[in-house]
Amino acid sequence: MSLQSTDPIADLLTRIRNAAAVGKTEITVPTSKLKKVVAEQLKKNGYLADVKEEAGKPRGILVVTINNDGENVTFTELTRMSKPGRRMYAAAADIPKVKSGRGIVLVSTSKGVMTGAEAVKNKLGGELLLKVY
Repeated sequence: MSLQSTDPIADLLTRIRNAAAVGKTEITVPTSKLKKVVAEQLKKNGYLADVKEEAGKPRGILVVTINNDGENVTFTELTRMSKPGRRMYAAAADIPKVKSGRGIVLVSTSKGVMTGAEAVKNKLGGELLLKVY
């Protein structure tokens, strides 16, 4: 099995969804800067319990704690928006709201990865990475 993925963010989201579906509380994924930033944003917004990076030989490992023992998963839907075959970009005024503002959308802007609300506040557009509800 190869560690390379065509879409590493989609791979991260799929691993998180699958682990949550079977009741696991923690996953490990090969790390990258973008995966770490996305996981940190999800943690900051309350959708993940913890994110840690561990050193590894060929590359580091990202340990993502989905929820603590005895707690329910804090997200219902975790969807990749922009894909390698079809990128989705939006201007600051066109960034969508998820479930009337109850969810978030992560946007990759020129100032880094941020939520849609932060991007609108900073008047930045960019690539729509994922939506969470």
